[in-house]
Amino acid sequence: MSKFSFELQHVEKYTGARAGVFHTPHGDVKTPVYMPVGTQATVKGVYPKDLKEAGSSIVLSNTYHLYMRPGDELVKKAGGLHKFMNWDGPILTDSGGFQVFSLTKLNKIKDEGVYFNSHIDGSKHLFTPEKAIQIEENLGADIIMAFDQCSEYGYTYEQAKEAMERTSRWLERCVAAKSREDQALFPIVQGNMYEDLRLESLRRCIPHAHHGIAIGGLSVGEPKDIMYKMLEVLQPHLPTHIPRYLMGVGSPDCLIEGVKRGIDMFDCVLATRVARNGTAFTSNGKIVVRNGAYKEDFTPLDEKCNCYCCKNYTKAYLRHLINQGEMLSAMLLSLHNITFLHKLMADMRQAIFDDSLIDFANDFYNKYGKI
Repeated sequence: MSKFSFELQHVEKYTGARAGVFHTPHGDVKTPVYMPVGTQATVKGVYPKDLKEAGSSIVLSNTYHLYMRPGDELVKKAGGLHKFMNWDGPILTDSGGFQVFSLTKLNKIKDEGVYFNSHIDGSKHLFTPEKAIQIEENLGADIIMAFDQCSEYGYTYEQAKEAMERTSRWLERCVAAKSREDQALFPIVQGNMYEDLRLESLRRCIPHAHHGIAIGGLSVGEPKDIMYKMLEVLQPHLPTHIPRYLMGVGSPDCLIEGVKRGIDMFDCVLATRVARNGTAFTSNGKIVVRNGAYKEDFTPLDEKCNCYCCKNYTKAYLRHLINQGEMLSAMLLSLHNITFLHKLMADMRQAIFDDSLIDFANDFYNKYGKI
């Protein structure tokens, strides 16, 4: 019997949005779900116990970064990522493909893999589909991603087609290289902003999408309406019996619009990244707490939030911490933003069961303001 299964509990009758439960070896994940990103085997500035209290059921880590430091072999010796980072819930690792293309100073893409120089010390490396799977198996996450070529927004049709076809060939090699039965391999749909390439990539992914499927190469600089249109193109053709994962998306509006288009899983570093710059998501809109308007504001970030930050601290205190460069500000705002996104997902899940997601979204936008 498979260690993974997806239980689809309800489909919203007006949008096709889905509520379900993804069963994994390290626990269940209620969907739709936002997954905090722990690039270096930690969600920046947030204790694991606080992540759980905030509502996190699954977190991400990054294959490329952990391969570079401390090394996947070391993580394996430590007992895998779960023990290494003290997280007993599900973990997802990406394949490192996006970082190989976006972070490395020099890279050369060949059919055998990607030759690149480390962004840390310039050392030379080769990532192949087999290498990516080996690293991910050493890391030991529950969900692992296939090695893919993420084509940039603005690629010509021929460039996008070449990248899509290479991704398809690499997927076959990932499947052949995978050996662990306690890990679920998600194929990644590519094809840039070209509808026929997206649908062809999906067609090639489906035979290997036993436990889930991912959509990559969106939210990479294109206008949001183009991303939404591409999701609408894919939605009727996506498998219904497995979770659907939209990679690298995590702003409140994109989460809502993605869920409306049948997406189950999301991840993004945005919540903690903007927190470190002094920005918070609130039910009344995004606020930049470092601004002078909050110097004597002795109210919580969000009166409707029940997180540790909102229950104990004021905007004035948070502004003081931010402007003094105190690390506690990033910790508190990160915890708040993650809590806010988890609450958003939980509220959408309930709206799906109530067949009222469109009304929920309209009400959210009316309160949150223009995005």
